[in-house]
Amino acid sequence: MGKLFWLAIAIAIGLVLSNWVHGFQGYEYHHFNETEPSLLEAHESSLFQSNTLFVGLTLIHTAAAKGAVCLDGSLPAYHLHRGYGSGANSWLINLEGGGWCNSIRTCVYRKRTRRGSSTFMEKEIPFTGILSNKAEENPDFFNWNRVKIRYCDGASFTGDSEDKTAELQFRGQRIWAAAIEDLMSEGMRFAEQALLSGCSAGGLATIIHCDGFRNLFPRTTTVKCLSDAGLFLDAIDISGGHTLRNFYTGVVGLQGAQKNLPEICTNHLDPTSCFFPQNLIASVRTPLFILNAAYDSWQIQSSIAPPSADPHGYWHDCRLNYAKCTTSQIQFLQGFRIHMLNIIKEFSRSYKNGLFINSCFSHCQSERQDTWFAENSPIVKNKVIAVAVGDWYFERAGVKVIDCPYPCDNTCHHLVFRS
Repeated sequence: MGKLFWLAIAIAIGLVLSNWVHGFQGYEYHHFNETEPSLLEAHESSLFQSNTLFVGLTLIHTAAAKGAVCLDGSLPAYHLHRGYGSGANSWLINLEGGGWCNSIRTCVYRKRTRRGSSTFMEKEIPFTGILSNKAEENPDFFNWNRVKIRYCDGASFTGDSEDKTAELQFRGQRIWAAAIEDLMSEGMRFAEQALLSGCSAGGLATIIHCDGFRNLFPRTTTVKCLSDAGLFLDAIDISGGHTLRNFYTGVVGLQGAQKNLPEICTNHLDPTSCFFPQNLIASVRTPLFILNAAYDSWQIQSSIAPPSADPHGYWHDCRLNYAKCTTSQIQFLQGFRIHMLNIIKEFSRSYKNGLFINSCFSHCQSERQDTWFAENSPIVKNKVIAVAVGDWYFERAGVKVIDCPYPCDNTCHHLVFRS
């Protein structure tokens, strides 16, 4: 039933999406609800091949006794596909993304979805991109033990609180701990190599939990972290306000995340500031790779130019389709790119860290096959993303690649939305 469900989804997407290549530049059309900005995930934005691997859902039954539950009190879960051969003792842990909830109202809504309850989670999901089990799609990690930990707390696996009146459990930190403990018992404690990764809200969670993940293993284990589309900037929006900072203040305060954020940050900055990666990345001791689009689609839509900051709708078309941005709007977005590059300067000085910043209007590129490793995948300095990450992880080469400004890169797979 699960495969039939996803096949139906793929067919439906095929009917509503236009996806073509002009030269090597991909344009992907998606329907977009501006009242609740969100991007299609990796498995919803790709049409699956007939041989795509589907992996079943595993509920963490030991979690309930630890109070490690989703927003609605249901059990957390993950998907595990076993490694083999040379990858039998290597583990890739992927933290699912999917936004946040910052109020009782939005969290109550969320708990009735797969983002807040395992009751609504798919029974099996496709593993593509960095999770693929095929060497021709995922050359360095295809035969590792690969895990996707499902995201059902709404605070990037950091909260630890509750609201009894609204029947909400904010237990992201406990879910993280319970999932990792369960995976250690499944053999991860014997890992010789490990990589913690995540996209979007999962990319932020990867940065927050990176050093804690490293500390689980002996020093003889190679442990690194990959944050994809997790570099959310504390940026000023088009109205001069701080949309994302205000939103994060609600997330951190409501869910009691402060005590679980890195102390090296909270010792001198307010909790909301310590939910922004720009105040965390330079102090992460574990080798960290940052993969991000310089013109991150989610941040344009939800942080830089959200409808709330654009009451007259001047940015409506640009927000949905980069090709419809005016010269002045592109200039504003170039300022966002420069802000991003300034933030990563100190981080990039460390030999142990990796970097891949491409000038695309995109969001999440490691879990999608077309952007991770395919014939026409995005390229910066002759490297596709999968090769760049592999070269960095296995120390075949240092990787710190930054693209030239838009519109110079014709290998991008830009996201374009229909309202």
